Parts: sequence; C-alpha cells; structure tokens
Amino acid sequence: MTTFKNIVLYTDTDGYAKFREADIALPGGSPKALLSDLIPSGGFQVRHSPPGVSSDFHCTTTAQWLVVLSGEMEIGLRDGSKRVFKAGDHFFSNDLVPAGVEFDDKVHGHSSRVLGDTPLTTLFVRTA
Repeated sequence: MTTFKNIVLYTDTDGYAKFREADIALPGGSPKALLSDLIPSGGFQVRHSPPGVSSDFHCTTTAQWLVVLSGEMEIGLRDGSKRVFKAGDHFFSNDLVPAGVEFDDKVHGHSSRVLGDTPLTTLFVRTA
C-alpha cells in the first residue's frame, strides 16, 4: 500500500453533497510503517450521541476529519443515497455551503443518524 484511501463528503458544483474517494500518498516512514506527510490540524473534538439521535440536513461548518470510535452512524444525501460508518471508519467532511451562497434546506447538506442501540462516539479533527 503506497496510498491511504480516504472517503470525502463534499459539496459539488451543483450545490449538492456527494461522496468521492481520494488517495493520500504515503511517501514517508519505512516499509513496516508508511506515513503521509504531516497534515496540519486546527484542534479536535469528541462527540457522544445516544441511540436514536438524528439530524436534519445541514452542512459542515468547518472542513474536518470524522472518525467513528464506537457505534454506527448513517450519512444521508439529497439524492436518497446513504452510507453507514462503523467503529474504525472515517471520512473527510467538507460539504460546506458554497462561498457567497445562503444555505438552502432543499439543496445543501447531509443528514445523519445513530444506528442501533449503541451510543455513537466520534472524533472530529478540524483542518487548520
């Protein structure tokens, strides 16, 4: 493996949130432990959500990595597609409201909900 597969939640040019995959190069380290270049961060937060919690469509306020530490969550997109993330899964959340545009609850953002009867614990690492 010379790259790390990263799932990216982003706002496309049409204003809708979508998923895509992107590779992060692993040029450093050693054959036993390849490393990416250092990616600056702007701090982190941990969130705990009880079973049954869900959110209406919203946009990410700051580009950030989301790592599921425990539990399961579902991210829903406007096109009706959904993706489930379990403990150990991650994605880069960057579905910001486009510059100069006001949030439109019929176009922008994603929904989220906790699945199952286990609380969800997530780690958010903001970009610098």
